[in-house]
Amino acid sequence: MRLEGRKAIVFQRLIEHLTHGFDHVEIRRQAGKDMLDLLDADYFASYIWDEDAHEFVDRVALNMDDGNLKNYERYYQYRDPITFKLQKRRSATTVTQIMPQRELLRTEFYNDFLRRDGLFYGVNLYAYDGNVNIGDMRIWRRHGRENFDQADLDLLNAIKPVFTNALRNIRDYRALQRRLDKAASRSGLPNATELTSDLGLTQREARIALGVLDGQSDAAIADDLGIAISTVRTHLKNTYAKLGVHSRTALINRLISRRH
Repeated sequence: MRLEGRKAIVFQRLIEHLTHGFDHVEIRRQAGKDMLDLLDADYFASYIWDEDAHEFVDRVALNMDDGNLKNYERYYQYRDPITFKLQKRRSATTVTQIMPQRELLRTEFYNDFLRRDGLFYGVNLYAYDGNVNIGDMRIWRRHGRENFDQADLDLLNAIKPVFTNALRNIRDYRALQRRLDKAASRSGLPNATELTSDLGLTQREARIALGVLDGQSDAAIADDLGIAISTVRTHLKNTYAKLGVHSRTALINRLISRRH
């Protein structure tokens, strides 16, 4: 695969976004914007697969109606004639490779879901950790555009290892979040969920605030979260402004007395 000019620049930006250490929503949103640019496509969605519930969750989407996607999550994903077939593929696959377009156009799934937002030609990429699907990219073009071709598939397959590693890191980070929350609950200290609900912090701000509460330096927090020290400091600055404090000591006192 050879990319030149603007596409080479966008591809490099995509790799940077996938390795930047954003949260699981932001990393897929940024990647989605890059993929729409690279593939000259119109719509993007990404889900995390919940093996226990046997359903797609934690949606990120671009240029698609939220209400229509909620209908997918509530109803159409359980009556989906293409996605579970695509999910079994270990490489990028167009929808027409598993169902002819003329057959898709006759389905309830197309007429009552895809068509509402204008989705016509699709290509999906599923990331696997061993035998476990951990997330996906679903990219579509509107009616009147060309179908995706082999060059598009080659490009998706080229980014698959980086995308898979990003999702693997996200999964491990979220497992760490759950362990930290349990430990904080046992010690009587606030957990990240409480800080987001009680103080209006984002999940990332809450994690950094908990690091401060634990006596960690900015460098230690950055190392634990896999982000840059400058990013930690930016989030701390935002947290200080939100809570009306100006020092780590004041922040700790505010966290402990958050409900008073």
